[in-house]
Amino acid sequence: MRRVIGLVLAGLGAFLIVAALLLPTYIAGQLVKFPINTYVVTTLLGPNVSYFSPSMVRPVSGATMRITDTVKGDGAASTSSTAVWNEFTYLYDVTNAKVFQYSSRRAAFDRRTSQLVDCCGAHVGGNTSIHQTGLSGYVWPIGTKPQAYDVFDTTLNRPMPYAYAGMSAIQGITVYRFVERVSHSRAGSQTLPGSLVGSPGQASVTLPEYYTATNTDYVDPQTGAILDVTETQKLTLEDATGVQRLLLFNGTVAMTPQSVQAAVNLDQSGRNKLIAFKVVLPIVAGVVGLVALVGGILLARRPAGQHRRDEAAEPVPAV
Repeated sequence: MRRVIGLVLAGLGAFLIVAALLLPTYIAGQLVKFPINTYVVTTLLGPNVSYFSPSMVRPVSGATMRITDTVKGDGAASTSSTAVWNEFTYLYDVTNAKVFQYSSRRAAFDRRTSQLVDCCGAHVGGNTSIHQTGLSGYVWPIGTKPQAYDVFDTTLNRPMPYAYAGMSAIQGITVYRFVERVSHSRAGSQTLPGSLVGSPGQASVTLPEYYTATNTDYVDPQTGAILDVTETQKLTLEDATGVQRLLLFNGTVAMTPQSVQAAVNLDQSGRNKLIAFKVVLPIVAGVVGLVALVGGILLARRPAGQHRRDEAAEPVPAV
């Protein structure tokens, strides 16, 4: 019985040692994922913003713009490998107490790499024909590398490169800075009354829309969480000669300190989970496994005296 217990204990120890080796890599990779039932509200604020107000039908300058971005996971549509999140973005002119605009998006993406997946009714502004590719923009890959990534841009409706721009720290957490630079890129068109764009003799005029931006994400490379965002953007309507006919938006917005704090707090739970799977549990499993393996081997070995007694107790065959 002692030998049987020893063999079982040694087998358990060997299993725990193997588990300790796999926990930081394979097992953590299978269990640590972006959530499917997330609910996050983020606020960005920008002073001295200029824009064209549809409600007031006139240009506005010097306004404080508040952007409220709400992301809610669709658990029913998500799977073990794919997260489906819905987003609603609301822009409000605090200075003039006027709604500027709002938008919606639905995206499906890999729960570890953040790569977008074409499924589950994904859309931008209700348009399901827009094929979303690149990183989702909600999160970055778990284990983000200091390299360039393509991230889907909902203004251009295509992935755009975010260049790695160095490291910094947010509340003691090392983050990578990634910067998207967009230089005067075509972003669709708009049809407006001619009187608004310098053509009073025409009832309506369709003009191309151009987008210039510098957008910066501050990413925790361990969890892929975005802890801070700064966006400097300009949208204009121009005629065929390149002359600006209407300024649609021009300003810089950034996450409020309260939203940064909320992002850090949420990120901490992900960091704790990674530490548990990559550090704490492997150490515990390795130590317990080693003790069990050595103890099992010692129990399974029969003492030398017992071995001789067993030989002496063997019956002598009849002649």
